[in-house]
Amino acid sequence: MPPALHRATLTSAVDEKPPSIPPSCSDCTSKMQPVGGGTPTHSQSRMWRASDGKLRFDTPHTSIISVPAEQKTIVLDHLKKEATVFPTPPPPPGEPLPGMPKPSPGAPPPVKPIKVEDLGKSMIEGHEVEGKRYTLPPPPSPPKPEMPKVSAPKPPEMPKVPGAPKPPDPPKFKPPKLTAPKLPSVPSVTEIWTSTKLKTPVLTKTSTAAGEQTTYCKPTSTDEPHPSVFQIPKDYKLKPPTFPSMKPPAKPSLKPPAVPSIKPPAPPSIKPPAIPSIKPPKI
Repeated sequence: MPPALHRATLTSAVDEKPPSIPPSCSDCTSKMQPVGGGTPTHSQSRMWRASDGKLRFDTPHTSIISVPAEQKTIVLDHLKKEATVFPTPPPPPGEPLPGMPKPSPGAPPPVKPIKVEDLGKSMIEGHEVEGKRYTLPPPPSPPKPEMPKVSAPKPPEMPKVPGAPKPPDPPKFKPPKLTAPKLPSVPSVTEIWTSTKLKTPVLTKTSTAAGEQTTYCKPTSTDEPHPSVFQIPKDYKLKPPTFPSMKPPAKPSLKPPAVPSIKPPAPPSIKPPAIPSIKPPKI
């Protein structure tokens, strides 16, 4: 290869940048319909996205900011004016659904993987969208808890007394029956319709055992958000992150019932018969 052509190839490879993501801002409305026809609940939110991959999700009292380049997530509490920064490692390649956990290296693959269906393209309020359906099978039932082996203590041997009644047998110890909790056998189904132009979700439907949630996001702007949108406000106090401690559940302590103390009956007192006094006759 000529040196000039080789330099041109290297220059083009160095200058090549990954394609930018279209910036956008969407106003979202969510509706949660509980199972059984209860009263639905509604909530409002807003979603921002920058061309470099930053994301911000606003609710009335909380904001979540994701900064993939710095591998961190910022949570803003607008009521307390506090900010918490959590480290977020980059997602592994080939993630089927954003937010779904990935098994650790060396772990066996799941028995029932997520089923992904392509729903094709459609139009939602003038936006061309493409849909996908993610079906997560219900979790397997947990194994039945093992009962610790506990043996009841033997009662003390009673002294044998002739003529005494036989003491009653001590009560037999029966451990309680433990049954594994029954989990709902309803699969979780998530249907996401994404804008082909903005690459943001427009309609999301999630059905679980608790009910169905529908979220519609209407794009309102395609301008680049201001950098301050993804920064911590100056009047917010930085709070260190707290992580829940994972402690194994304590094993139930099973104590055998107390064996009643049985006292043998007192032996009957036997008095010898009185010997009559014999007086010798007077001579």
